[in-house]
Parts: sequence; structure tokens; C-alpha cells
Amino acid sequence: MSLKRRSYEAGHKPKFLVIIDDTPECDRAVYYASRRAARTGGGIIMLHVIDMEDRAQQWLGVADIMKAEAQEAAEEALTRFAARAETVSGLTPERVIREGKHAEEILKLIDQDEDIAVLVLAAGVDKDDPGPLVSSLSKAAGSFPVPIGIVPANLSDEELDALS
Repeated sequence: MSLKRRSYEAGHKPKFLVIIDDTPECDRAVYYASRRAARTGGGIIMLHVIDMEDRAQQWLGVADIMKAEAQEAAEEALTRFAARAETVSGLTPERVIREGKHAEEILKLIDQDEDIAVLVLAAGVDKDDPGPLVSSLSKAAGSFPVPIGIVPANLSDEELDALS
């Protein structure tokens, strides 16, 4: 069971959770969440999930190298998008790296942080495929512990400014 949301209680602030990955649309989610956080006096939390499932079959030494490379890539991605968020909003995002399956790790983080108010995702530009994360999480949206905001990938910075 999820913690009670306390985002707007005294001593708390709403956090916009953004999933950092290597999809082209990720920047749209970061931009929108950053603008909304700045506008509402909230914060940004960025989560990068390392999926090590495929690597479990590797020999121990190879798996360790792959894990270290994945950790380094995750840190680089978080640094790059945190800089983007700071430029857009003036806010310094929290950064979280987890290993596991995306949906499970997203839910775990939401369960652990009572200030997360919204999960912000960006849909891919392909009309037939909104992206793996949007597809998988939309199936659970009815029972999700926080609202899910889906940003269309085709919106420009100026269009997102008008909406945020």
C-alpha cells in the first residue's frame, strides 16, 4: 500500500517524477515537469532504472563490467537532464538510480516518497506506439497511486511554456 500523499501539507512540497531514459521524447517530459515544478513551487525527482535482467545470464566478471557501465551511463544521463531541468526551471532535481523492472521501481519510489504528486511521461511521436513506458503504465493507470501526466513529444518548448 502506498504512503498517504503529503505533497501540499506544511513542510512538504509536490514533486514531479520524471523517468530518465534514452528515448528522444524524454526531454519533453523533463522540460514540462521542470516548468510545472517551478510554477507550483515544487520539486523534480528524476529516476533512471537500470534493467539488469538480460545481464543476469553473463559470467560474474562480465556482469560486473556491464553493471558498472550501465551505472556510469545512468549517471551521465541524469547529469545531462538535471542540467536541462536547472536551465529551464532554476531547480536542482533529486536523482535516483535503481536496478530492476521499470514499472516496479517506479511504484517503489512513489511508495517511499510521500511528496511525489505526479508522474510525468512523454509519449513517442509514433501514433501506433506511444513508447514502452507509456504503453506499460497506461494499463495500470486506473490503480496507480498518483496521477500520470503524458506529454506529447511533438510539442515545442514554447507550446509547453503555454501549458505549464
